Amino acid sequence: MTDAMEGLAGLTAADLFGGARAGRLPATVITPEDPRYESMLRGMNHRFVPRPDYVRVTSTTEQVVAAVGEAVAAGKRVTVRSGGHCFEDFTASPDVEVLLDMSEMTDVYFDEERRAFAIEPGATLGHVYRALFKGWGVTIPAGECTEVGVGGHLAGGGYGPLSRRYGSIVDYLHAVEVVVVDEDGTARAVVATADPGDPNRDLWWAHTGGGGGNFGVVTRYWLRTPGVTSDDPALLLPRAPGRWRVGFMMWTWDGMTEEAFAKILRNFGTWYERNSAPGSAEANLFGFFEGLGRTGHVMVGASVDDDVPGAEELVAGYLDAIAEGVGLEPAHRGQQVQPWLYSASYPGHGDPGNEHTRRLKIKAGYLRKGYTDRQISVIYRYLSTQDYVPAVIVVGYGGQVNTVAPHETAVAQRDSILKAVYLSVWGNEAEDEAQIARLREFYREVYADTGGVPVPGEVSDGSYINYPDADLADPEWNTSGVPWHTLYYKDNYPRLQAVKKRYDPLNVFRHALSVRPAD
Repeated sequence: MTDAMEGLAGLTAADLFGGARAGRLPATVITPEDPRYESMLRGMNHRFVPRPDYVRVTSTTEQVVAAVGEAVAAGKRVTVRSGGHCFEDFTASPDVEVLLDMSEMTDVYFDEERRAFAIEPGATLGHVYRALFKGWGVTIPAGECTEVGVGGHLAGGGYGPLSRRYGSIVDYLHAVEVVVVDEDGTARAVVATADPGDPNRDLWWAHTGGGGGNFGVVTRYWLRTPGVTSDDPALLLPRAPGRWRVGFMMWTWDGMTEEAFAKILRNFGTWYERNSAPGSAEANLFGFFEGLGRTGHVMVGASVDDDVPGAEELVAGYLDAIAEGVGLEPAHRGQQVQPWLYSASYPGHGDPGNEHTRRLKIKAGYLRKGYTDRQISVIYRYLSTQDYVPAVIVVGYGGQVNTVAPHETAVAQRDSILKAVYLSVWGNEAEDEAQIARLREFYREVYADTGGVPVPGEVSDGSYINYPDADLADPEWNTSGVPWHTLYYKDNYPRLQAVKKRYDPLNVFRHALSVRPAD
């Protein structure tokens, strides 16, 4: 028996042969000589295209165990991709020799034995929303980008329009199946649960926000609402909305003075400072601020389950509060209602660019309160004097998310009220240097008071690992003296290191911002 096969000990027939779906792809190896090879390389970010020795398409846990075991035995650098939405080169660095493609592991089903919903890592968020809604009328508080794969989204602490109402997606993680590599190079599948008596509980905890690609290969997640004891699947996750109400205001740059811009962004931050209490009526509402350069617009939006009492008035009051005192009428303002599933799963929703414009750089930051006046002035100066990019998007957070203690999950930011995204998207490789330099300078000026990065403090609270930015580990761009891992994980990093040492002692699963094993 090979080491890889020994790693299958203890797995069930469902583990070996595909769980809820009988029809699975065969274990497939695609090499550079194969005409399929070029089509297997690109993820969402076209800046990073790997050239591995081969791509391994996997569709069962058994296949993943074998693929990882073979790669490790051959001394090959292996990495894993589910949805392919990584903003850095974590799955595409030049030293990647084996790429595991998990995109065909897409099952979503109810596991009666665990009384939890099983979701495979290649399932996109849109697919998950459709399956949970059509089968049981339930949902999860995950992201808006419908083509993102669950594999990385959940491990990194995903969030979305329902998070202020229901919390982070990791707050529903009951168990996770991970293919790990032991010190002797043996690959094996481990199921780790939230059960306090589970000897593998720390591995479960590491997947509640510890980031993807750090500890092993996730082959399945199980989700359910903590503390619910019912056997009825329809009661084991939050009920999905039936209708979804969206409101917005949009201003053009014509007549947009610094005073008007500052008032919009200041009002926006103030609203969240006053309206992010868990369980409040306002915590039902998810909103955003979007600032694009002069060829774009300034927009504020809001969305809410239309069955929430007073939903229309809640959205209107939010828009009124942000428009108060601006002195510039929006070019457009309105509300509309759509079926929730249509809104939540519309193909391609949320993805920046198009099939040709897919070169990206992203930076991020949590906010405990609204931007300072100095930061707002910097944001206005960059947006009002630049073209369409870079963009600033600030989204509502807090609410139910902040009912969980920072150490209960690997997501340490549990008293923030906003998340900020700084993003550039372009299509021509020749623009790489200029686009990235502009975004770097912009971000550094926004956080000039704290060494160019969002150091945890009164206003900021670090950054978000699902929007990875390798610059945070570069002393040229991070002059704060605060290491990158503190910005992402705060005081939870030593525990993540201990999990890394136990479950990935050979550091098989690594990238530019991966958790380093404890000494």
